[in-house]
Amino acid sequence: MKKYIDLLRVKHYIKNVLVFIPLFFGGVIFEKTLFINACLGFIAFSAISSAIYILNDYRDIDKDRLHPKKKNRPLASGLISKKAATLLFLACLSVAVIMSVAVGDYRAFLLLLLYFMLNLLYSMGLKNKPIVDVVILASGFVIRVFYGGVITNVVISKWLYLVVMVGSLYMGLGKRRNELRTQSDTRDVLKHYNESFLDKNMYVCFALVNVFYALWSLEMPNPGMIWTFPFFLVLLMCYSLNVEGNSDGDPVEVIIHDKLLIGIIVSYAVCIFLLLYVFGE
Repeated sequence: MKKYIDLLRVKHYIKNVLVFIPLFFGGVIFEKTLFINACLGFIAFSAISSAIYILNDYRDIDKDRLHPKKKNRPLASGLISKKAATLLFLACLSVAVIMSVAVGDYRAFLLLLLYFMLNLLYSMGLKNKPIVDVVILASGFVIRVFYGGVITNVVISKWLYLVVMVGSLYMGLGKRRNELRTQSDTRDVLKHYNESFLDKNMYVCFALVNVFYALWSLEMPNPGMIWTFPFFLVLLMCYSLNVEGNSDGDPVEVIIHDKLLIGIIVSYAVCIFLLLYVFGE
């Protein structure tokens, strides 16, 4: 079972929580129909994400066998056959389509298709194009949020869009920075980057995402949202400390291995919940 969990990259499903962002911040998370739609969307994105991971592993199987760490992946190590991986890939695609259709909005299906096509193009060569590779990584997070907005019929604020977009770019740049610093990855695109370039752009994104969050919180109907800014700032500082430390820069790995960061995220979510659903009533 573990080999299939590893192949599907189940721990990366945490990224798909972004689908719930519009529902949660829209103050309608207790609307049963909308919550069910968000859950279906979470399943759809988890399935399509797994399908993409399987496809990438299948395409890179020979290259991964020469990598000190990636050689232990289920496909590269031979724990899972190519035939079994293909069947699992098709099953994941089917689940993603069925869940997206169940939501009943063609725009949701188009966003899912866009996400798949971008990742397919990324796998086929765009991952070797500097800047483009980071933009595609960031777009995946943005698409998740817009997908969540579509399936729950919640309009995405222009400031929230900028927060997600710039924050995602920051995480993507941080990932590349640590891959370059530790040389833990054999990506061809790394030869086009240097730490100075990545650091400068990370600092720009760090500053911008804080400005955009402050503007978004001021735009929110609940005036108390501005008081969540300190949580957001400290959260980013904690994340930045990890990225510029010994972490490999992968957002999922950073979050799940830092208990303090998890605590700050939970505290932030509780604060938002109290403002929007308890004191905001």
